[in-house]
Amino acid sequence: MTLSLVHVQPATGTVAALTATGGVAVGGYVHHAWRGLGACATQGLVTNPWYPEGIRQALGRHCTAQEALQEVIQQDGGASRRQCLVMDASGQAAVHSGSDNVAVVSAELRPTVAAAGNMLADEQVVAKLLQSFLALTSANPDEVWAQNATPCYRDGYEAHLLETLVESLDVALQVGGDARGTRSAALRIESFDTAPIDLRVDWDDDPAGALRALARRVRAPEFAAFLASLPTK
Repeated sequence: MTLSLVHVQPATGTVAALTATGGVAVGGYVHHAWRGLGACATQGLVTNPWYPEGIRQALGRHCTAQEALQEVIQQDGGASRRQCLVMDASGQAAVHSGSDNVAVVSAELRPTVAAAGNMLADEQVVAKLLQSFLALTSANPDEVWAQNATPCYRDGYEAHLLETLVESLDVALQVGGDARGTRSAALRIESFDTAPIDLRVDWDDDPAGALRALARRVRAPEFAAFLASLPTK
C-alpha cells in the first residue's frame, strides 16, 4: 500500500504532500512538491521514479494536471501497475490508477486537495485522510466533500499545515492504512514565505507518531529560529 495526499493553495503558491506506506523510506520515492507549480505522488504496485520529472516539466509549461499525467502515462509501458496523483498550480487534480494495482484502490479528488491509495486495509482510509484534512483547515468541509465545492480555508491555516498533515495521517491510519501494516511516512511543505519542511520516517512501527515527534522538534524554539533565519524567495 501507499497512501498519499497533495494540496495546493493557488492564492499563495504553497504546496504540500504527504505519503505513507508499508515499505521502507517512502519519502525518497513517492511524493514531490514544487511551490507555485504543483505536486504529485507516484505509487502503485511498482512506482515509476521518472514520473515526477516529466510531470514537473509539463506543469512548468502550464499544462493542466490531467495533461501532465497523460504525458507520463503515454510514455510508460508499465502504466497498468502505477497509481499517480497530480495537482497543478490552480488546484485541479488528476489521478491514474492502473488495472494491475492491488485492491483496495481508491482516490478522492477535490479542488486544491486530493488523496489516493492502493493495497489499502479499508476503502475508507483515503476518505478519512481527505475528510480530516478538510475538517482541520476549511470552514466548509461538508460542502467540499459532498458537493465538490472549493474549500474556504481558515485564515492562517498554512502556519499549521505541518500539524494538520500529521493529524490527518494519524486519523487515516487508525481506519486501517496499509494492509501489510504501515512502516514509513513522509511529508513536504513548499512555500514562498518560509523555508521548506521535509520530514521523513524511514521505518517505524508507528510512523504517524514518529512523524509527530519530528514535527515537535521542528517547532522547538531553537530549530524554529533556524528555519526563520533562512532566505526565502
